[in-house]
Amino acid sequence: MKIAIITETFVPSTDGVVTRLKACIRYFKKQGHDVRVIAPDLGVHEFEGVEIKGVPARTLLLYRSKKFALPTRKVKKLLEEYDPDVVHVVNPALVGMSGVRYAEKLGYPLLASFHTQVPKYADYYNVPMFKGFLWWYFRKLHNKADLNLCTSEAVKEELLEQNFHNVHVWKRGVDTELFDPDKYDKDMRDKLSNGQPDKKLLLFVGRLAPEKEIEKIKSVLDTSDEFALAIAGDGPHRQSLEKHFAGTNTVFTGFLHGEELAKAYASSDVFVFPSTSETLGLVITEAMASGLPLVAAKSGPTCEQIEDNRTGLLYDKDKRNDFTNTVLRFGDETLRKRMAKNARRDIAEMSWEAQSKQVLDYYKAIAGIEGMTLRQDSANHSSL
Repeated sequence: MKIAIITETFVPSTDGVVTRLKACIRYFKKQGHDVRVIAPDLGVHEFEGVEIKGVPARTLLLYRSKKFALPTRKVKKLLEEYDPDVVHVVNPALVGMSGVRYAEKLGYPLLASFHTQVPKYADYYNVPMFKGFLWWYFRKLHNKADLNLCTSEAVKEELLEQNFHNVHVWKRGVDTELFDPDKYDKDMRDKLSNGQPDKKLLLFVGRLAPEKEIEKIKSVLDTSDEFALAIAGDGPHRQSLEKHFAGTNTVFTGFLHGEELAKAYASSDVFVFPSTSETLGLVITEAMASGLPLVAAKSGPTCEQIEDNRTGLLYDKDKRNDFTNTVLRFGDETLRKRMAKNARRDIAEMSWEAQSKQVLDYYKAIAGIEGMTLRQDSANHSSL
């Protein structure tokens, strides 16, 4: 097959979407398929032999730490030149809107995947009046696709309530060879704990943005001197967070990648994930693979990944001080070790191959290749 992937984010950017796409592309190539990526032009034009066609990118007013590509007719030209068997638009919003429009106009089979709860972010960026419009906009884009994917059952139910059509759940995946408890590194622990390796080391990994609710973690450090915190990542909220955590046992590492990131996970004690607006949280899976117990908000997507009191602890976002009190329970080392062992055990057999094969099968189904068909996932939505 010739597969065109149109995405709002790709290398050299790093996030859960990019990680998933890289794993898929490696699998597609291994299976003998041809792939072309259309993405914002960030100066990288190739990924492991796959051509990246860049679209001019610019920063936007509300999010200056990242460049985005706006809708453009260039996408039409690139699709016509490549003439794919299937088009996959990832998180259609800006350049993805052009992907949806021109895939439909040119008659290419179209799959769209939903990864980010943008309508919910309206509250964090103080524009709640746009929430209804954002749901309308994303529904309009996704309902032009032959098939839609999302990353959890909870998000699927929400999308169906918002009248998105033909929604399927994209399986989870993780690199269990890269992320492993054996990647523990004494020097990394010293760095993350700011030279205080005997403290309980909390780790957050992700984009530093308001919707991640990272500020909540400070209450733990204010309550107990037993903990230190490492925040790995970067984003528009970093300067504000550095001021917020000033004077606490907190280290900001910036972005970590590959082996360094794997060492950071394995050298920490507890993974903290305060956000209540995630569609999946790939970092949760990476942390579990690294043998870290977790603290996360009790929500649909996290409940699908974390078993409360077994692989981690879920806090009630509506209960005052529950986040702080939940993290403090990890002062009990026996509890922490038991959950760490269970977290790794639950993820040990997972890989990127199953989720990559799943999406490839969907491509074949909507393209009518090799007689593939789609089963109806539930009575709540129609199949092709």
